[in-house]
Amino acid sequence: MALKIIVLIKQVPDIEKVRFDVETGRIDRSSAPAEINPFDLNALEAAVQIKEKLGGYIIALSMGPPQAVSSLKDAMARGADEAILLEDKKFAGADTWATSYTLAAAIKKIGSYDLILCGEKTVDGDTGQVGAEVAEQLNIPHVYYVSKIADFNEKNITVISEMDDASYTIEVAYPVLISVTKDVNKPRLPTLKDKLRAMKSEVKVWHAVDLEGFVDLNHVGYFGSPTNVHKVVIPQERYREGKIFKNVEEGLENILNVLRDRRLI
Repeated sequence: MALKIIVLIKQVPDIEKVRFDVETGRIDRSSAPAEINPFDLNALEAAVQIKEKLGGYIIALSMGPPQAVSSLKDAMARGADEAILLEDKKFAGADTWATSYTLAAAIKKIGSYDLILCGEKTVDGDTGQVGAEVAEQLNIPHVYYVSKIADFNEKNITVISEMDDASYTIEVAYPVLISVTKDVNKPRLPTLKDKLRAMKSEVKVWHAVDLEGFVDLNHVGYFGSPTNVHKVVIPQERYREGKIFKNVEEGLENILNVLRDRRLI
């Protein structure tokens, strides 16, 4: 039996080039080129590896603006069989709860599935909450911080989860949501042939009206979000302060005093 796998994808700005708007508390997404969230690439690669060994069908699912189509086409070049973008002004400004609610509604519309994969977190939000919240919305189990997929078959999957200072081997039956870390694999690059194929592929775009019967519009977007940013503070960078002693004995005495004050000697 081939598995039906849904991979949650988010388009994010290149975090090394993006600017942050302190006044509004938001990322200026137009200030840097967009790409697939790096952690989601690991989730997609995990899906492809499962499909290669067991067979399967991969759906890349994302919520975002129209330009997120480019990231979903990239996902198709990397092995996704189908891509769906949730795009509507009513979805804009969503916090993690409203985002997970909307994604879960889309998954309910998709229907049957065996496995949902997502990255540990996104580099723009860094909350690591959406995956677990999607699982809760769907009332299915989830396993986080998965660094290795040890085994899988048509009925269940065994993973290694790194939590606190311990590693846990967890076997769980489908359906389940798995959130992976960057240690789980090394995403491969798509070939030119795959890129050309993906360019011609269609990305399905679902608007709010397309989720009718699965979503309550009072719970989506900015107005459906129970949390919002009150204030953003960017801490100043701190640098090491150096001291220069021309007298060796004075320098050694100063070092000893610091070590004593910190109870290191």
